[in-house]
Amino acid sequence: MNTTEIADRYRRLATGFSERVAAVPADSWDAQSPCSEWTAREVLRHVVDGQLEFPSKVGIELPKGPSVDDDPVAAWEYTRTTIQAILDDPAKSEIEYDGGMGKSTLGASIGSFFCVDLVVHGWDIARATGGDETIPPDDIAFVSNFIEGIADMMRGPGAFGPEVETTADADDQTKLLAYLGRSV
Repeated sequence: MNTTEIADRYRRLATGFSERVAAVPADSWDAQSPCSEWTAREVLRHVVDGQLEFPSKVGIELPKGPSVDDDPVAAWEYTRTTIQAILDDPAKSEIEYDGGMGKSTLGASIGSFFCVDLVVHGWDIARATGGDETIPPDDIAFVSNFIEGIADMMRGPGAFGPEVETTADADDQTKLLAYLGRSV
C-alpha cells in the first residue's frame, strides 16, 4: 500500500471515528465500555494518546493537544488533524523504524494497527454510549485480514481479551468482535 492509499484509509476511518465521537452525549463519556477496565472516555484517551505518542518512535515530537478530560471531541479532532498531516507528508510517513513486527514505516503502522483501532474502538465507544454500532463490511474485512497476521501477539498484555463464544450463524461483525473479546 502506498502513502496516498494509507493517508486515504486513515482519512476515511478517522472521519467515521469522528462521527462516533461527536455523537456521544456529554453525560455519556464516563459510561462503561466493552473494554472491562475502560470507560468510553478512557477508550478515547487510549486512541488519542497512542496516536500522538507513536510518531516519537521516529523522532517526531508533537505538541500536546486538548485534554480528553476537558473536551473529548476537540482532543480527538486535534489528533486526527495532526496524524493526517503526517500521513499526507511522504517525507514523514515514509520514515522507517524497527518495531516489534520488524522494519516498518510510520505510515504503514498508522495505516494498519492504528486504523484497526479506529474501527474497533469506534465500535467500543458507540456501544458504551448508545451510538451506531454498525461496522461497514469493508472495515470488517480490513480488521479481519490484519488480525490474521498478528494472531500470536493479539492476546498479550494490553492487546485483545480472550475470544468470546458466539453462534455459528452469527454475522461477520459479531464474529469479529467476539474474536476480539467483545460480547455483542
